[in-house]
Amino acid sequence: MDNAPITSTCTESASKLSSLLIDLSYNPSEESWLNVQLICRHLANLLRIRNGTEDNHTTLGESSLPQDLTSLLSKALDGSAVPNDTRATAVLEILRVSANLCVEHDQNRGQLLEAGFPQATVSLLEGYADQLPTQPQVNPLPLSISHLQVIKTAIGFLLNSSLGYEPVKFRLTALEVAMTLVRLSSAIYPAGAWMRGPTSLFPAESSEFDDIPEHMAESWTLRIGLSNWTWRLITELRDDAHPLFETDVLPFLIQPLIAFTPPLLTAPPPPDFAQPSQLRTSLLHADFDLLSEACSNLESLALDVEDIRLSLARGFVFPAEHQNVPCLSAMLDFIEQGSYAPLWYVQHEASLDDGEVRSQEKAFDDCKAAVIKAVVEESGEEKNTDVLCDDSEEIYPGGRFVSRMVNWVRAFVTTGSHGNLRDDLVICATLALGNLTRRESQATLLLSPPHNIAQILSSKSLLSPATDLKLKHGVIGLLKHLSQSSVHSVFNRTALSNAGIIERIVESGVWDDRGGVMADIVQVNAIGVVKHLCNNSIDNSFAVILPSDSAAAPASGLSQLLALIRRSDTVAIKSEGTRVIVNLIKSLWSSDPTVEQRDAAENQTRQQKRERAIQALVTIPCVDALAALVGRSAKYPILINEAIVAFSLLSTHRDGSQLVLHTLITPLPNETTPAPGSAAMSTVASTSSETGSPIITSPPTRRRAPPQRCALDHVLNILRHGSSDDASSPRQPELTSYPVELRINICALLGQLGKRTAGEELEMVKDNARSILEDLSQPNFTTKENMLATAAKKTLDMWT
Repeated sequence: MDNAPITSTCTESASKLSSLLIDLSYNPSEESWLNVQLICRHLANLLRIRNGTEDNHTTLGESSLPQDLTSLLSKALDGSAVPNDTRATAVLEILRVSANLCVEHDQNRGQLLEAGFPQATVSLLEGYADQLPTQPQVNPLPLSISHLQVIKTAIGFLLNSSLGYEPVKFRLTALEVAMTLVRLSSAIYPAGAWMRGPTSLFPAESSEFDDIPEHMAESWTLRIGLSNWTWRLITELRDDAHPLFETDVLPFLIQPLIAFTPPLLTAPPPPDFAQPSQLRTSLLHADFDLLSEACSNLESLALDVEDIRLSLARGFVFPAEHQNVPCLSAMLDFIEQGSYAPLWYVQHEASLDDGEVRSQEKAFDDCKAAVIKAVVEESGEEKNTDVLCDDSEEIYPGGRFVSRMVNWVRAFVTTGSHGNLRDDLVICATLALGNLTRRESQATLLLSPPHNIAQILSSKSLLSPATDLKLKHGVIGLLKHLSQSSVHSVFNRTALSNAGIIERIVESGVWDDRGGVMADIVQVNAIGVVKHLCNNSIDNSFAVILPSDSAAAPASGLSQLLALIRRSDTVAIKSEGTRVIVNLIKSLWSSDPTVEQRDAAENQTRQQKRERAIQALVTIPCVDALAALVGRSAKYPILINEAIVAFSLLSTHRDGSQLVLHTLITPLPNETTPAPGSAAMSTVASTSSETGSPIITSPPTRRRAPPQRCALDHVLNILRHGSSDDASSPRQPELTSYPVELRINICALLGQLGKRTAGEELEMVKDNARSILEDLSQPNFTTKENMLATAAKKTLDMWT
């Protein structure tokens, strides 16, 4: 029988296995098991040959072989979770037959699944995993060569059976095999374990193998391959809609990050690996592969799974969350201190070549970026705000996480842009702090001593024309969150103003001509900072409008904004930029609460400065921007109201009323003009495919109205259609509802224009608006409508 497997065909070998299975039921002798081992080895070798003259794979898959293999595996285990040493080789060969039987063969994959072989293999792996401690291990699990081969081949079978085959993948996912694989693989090959010094790879009864280099190399090689196959299988099972892992995976994903962080990263190699060798290079590759997988999974889990984000934050405060593995702290350590492995750069024929090193450096940078994204995501989880930002420790105002993030930014600024290349730390810190700054209290914490974040963020190291766009994104994003709190906090606004934030933004070149999604986001955020800080602030409005006294200073912030609004195709930039102009107008037209704090000479100087700023606003570019805001904002009554209020204030200026009047009847720019073929009826509204703004044409009058749509058309449409209930056009049944307050403000604007201007342009406005105002001036049953009637009548009275 010993020589029979050498010459038997595939079908003969399978038939002999069926006979041996029957014999084992009555006489489980060692000789029978030896024959099983030999026949399976021969059959597995034959099945490695594909596309031969005979289709042995299909023939065997349709036979009893799949069920026989499942039964043989069960008998080999004999009720145990894992095979004993005498049965390990037979189990290995059974697994090899199954793995080779289903390679690129969906029919056989289905036959093995029906026979229960994948399920039995998962149970086998679970048996090994159940022998492990629950927490990750830093030293490799001692295992004999035969058991390493069994585990690796079992994983190989699962990989072969699931590649592109959904039924097996579905079953393996249901059995939660991914976590079993991670626990087992990380115990057999812990990342960086070979760098920790001499360790035993073999069980105590065969510990003498630890001193034999050939056995050590074989063990490490098997462990490397096993780790590689594990993550290939996990990648195959990954489904974006259904994450494979829960929070218990986090401590295992952190281990590779620790391997690339001091002190382990910078430790000298142990004696066994002091010299370059092919094995050492393989170990370096394996460690880096694990790092790549860990970082990728940390990023995707943080993005997709709320429990992961919550668990990371809890574990930062309560280490027991992750079995005392400091997951988030280790991630921060990796971001701050992690680096390329020094052994990558050892020059030797067995070492990495220059191309491999450069490739791994780039991939390592991607790993760090992935971990940064994970940290930013967990800080962006609203439920984590009070966990990561707290005052439980006096020496860490705001908590350890907040203090560490602020220190990263401060260290960058203190070191200076020439001595510090760690902008990745600043990007991570500013984005994370921005996510945490959700309420006024958190902004106040950051703006108060000892953090004084405004003074740090106003550094030229962080905001200058030479600053990288990604860095500006983080810094300006944080400033936007901080500035939002300044609307209701005098302290916060004062801190940001005194730090010269507006001046620094104006000088930073953030509104320069550059394209791309990232540039748009940064520009909108910078606009948001200025918009909030200029709201009800005369001094901050000066900082935006008036150019700096410095000879080398760029154009004023207002000039930069107007240029950006004109050239940008992004609606958010145009609209939000124009809202800055609205706030500038409202601030400079308001009373100055600080007058009594200065003497007469200082007030006179300040008034002159104020008049210069006002004069810069009473210009064609500013009123045109306001008109365009009206034109593109039909669905946003709040924006229209802001523009109307700004128009009303401008019209009180000696030079402003005629400008406002003229821009109201001037055709709007292309962004808000109707598409070709739009309706021209006065009561018909259609929707521009470009902007979504209503297209309203004024009714015929004795004076010819402008042939193109203008801001006046929109204003009159709002007066005419106060709500969707008033709509009379079947072609657009869902007109936007406009609040009575907006319509009252329009009446006030029209009244102001009638009071302060004259001429043919005014008469054109009156002719188009009079009938609408007369209809509105009729008494109504509701209080608000009566207020509108009063406003309309007042406007008509001002025109007489």
